[in-house]
Amino acid sequence: MKHSLGTIRQMWQLLEPVHATLYYAPEAFEEAAALGYATDERWPSYFAYRAAPLGPVDPQVVNALFYSLSPQMVERYTAPAWRTAAPERVLAARTAAVDRALRTLLGNRIGSPELREAADLARRAAEAADTAGRPLAAANAALAWPAEPHIALWQAATILREHRGDGHIVALQAHGLGPAESLVSHAAVGAAPEEVFGSRQWTDAEWTAARERLAARGLVEPDGTATREGLRVRTAVEKLTDELASAPWDALTPQEVARLAELLVPPVLDIVGAGLLPSQSTLGIGMTYVYA
Repeated sequence: MKHSLGTIRQMWQLLEPVHATLYYAPEAFEEAAALGYATDERWPSYFAYRAAPLGPVDPQVVNALFYSLSPQMVERYTAPAWRTAAPERVLAARTAAVDRALRTLLGNRIGSPELREAADLARRAAEAADTAGRPLAAANAALAWPAEPHIALWQAATILREHRGDGHIVALQAHGLGPAESLVSHAAVGAAPEEVFGSRQWTDAEWTAARERLAARGLVEPDGTATREGLRVRTAVEKLTDELASAPWDALTPQEVARLAELLVPPVLDIVGAGLLPSQSTLGIGMTYVYA
């Protein structure tokens, strides 16, 4: 491994806001509305946009790949998705949304040498990603690369993000954390308040049952906070996730990764500074883990 796990985590933290723009930008909701999706909440377009590279898959497939969202939620939003618009139309709308949103957010950075350099470096890492056993990464990697650097940067960020996410599911399962337990465990170590995890739409009874299963393993206290063993297990999950996300970055030298990080800071600050993204999420981006 050429790069430290801290570097691997840093690159995820920098690229995640680029990817997440699709799910929060007004332009994305406008494109979704034009296809016929409801936009009074973000979930109809989220499920359509994120699942579209897979083709017209059933909710059961989406449930397996999105993992931590409640099955009832996945059914509610995915079942009607392809009756509203075919995946091919959703993908076209997705590209249009990213193009428009990033043009608004990044302004005169669009077309700059720095943005093109960032896109080229990120694309090299994304193209080096081994997608065997990583279906969401593979589906996005199979799409044609856009010519415009800002959209290419978004696509590279998306491939790398889904590559990491696919590996994260492996890490969770390796440590015996099912979909609901994965969220309870993350809340227990302070990734976000429990109410933030309510966006995943597990019922109170399902959340309590998952907490009780973790308590029986000695991973959480009765009040839901992590025990020492719970913190150890969650840290092991995050370490394995970072390890499984590291291979694509070996395509770049340490100097190139550092350069990409430097190039990403200004556009990411533009995106974050626009106030589109939630101040707290279930991803735990701000969490710091100490790997032994």
